[in-house]
Amino acid sequence: MDIYLPIAEVSVNAPLLVLLGAVVGFVSGLFGIGGGFLMAPVLVFLGIPPSVAVASQSSHVVASSTSGVITYTLRQGVDFRMGGIMALGGALGALGGVEVFRYLRLLGQADLVVAVSYLVFLGAIGTLMLKESLTEILIRRRGRPASRRARRRPLWLYGLPLRLRFPRSGLYVSALPPFALGVFAGVLSAIMGVGGGFILVPAMLYILRM
Repeated sequence: MDIYLPIAEVSVNAPLLVLLGAVVGFVSGLFGIGGGFLMAPVLVFLGIPPSVAVASQSSHVVASSTSGVITYTLRQGVDFRMGGIMALGGALGALGGVEVFRYLRLLGQADLVVAVSYLVFLGAIGTLMLKESLTEILIRRRGRPASRRARRRPLWLYGLPLRLRFPRSGLYVSALPPFALGVFAGVLSAIMGVGGGFILVPAMLYILRM
């Protein structure tokens, strides 16, 4: 059963969209990400223009992210202080990103920028996480514990001002890096239509060492 999308000017299979939303929602809940980095490329693959796909799947990101927060809150796994700082930065970054995206559409370069952004960021993050995973696998197979240096947080985190305690995360670091990460994720959410989780989760793991 196909439905016609007047803004995208294409017809897509309705049950397929529902199934796609359910699968991406499951993955986003499992890994704590918004799912936008999966949804937008699939929508483009179905024939929807990139600029329309980016804007259209934002509602799915909101729904999956909200349900994930509720579930993890019940399990006492959410650091609201950390999340609040990132949310503030994300709101400011999204406002700026929307203006950038609007300007790119006026130039007729929005689709190209979206495609290149996905290629660069997903490729870079995938490479870094693959390297980290392979390193951990090799260390465990050799029977050696992970080096303390590899788990140490960057020293510059301790030299920044506005240090705060994050009890749930067990951190005492500056609020500036989480805020900056939020701004960066907000810009990406406006340009790429992603929730920012695919940037924030690796950053919190490998930079903040949460």
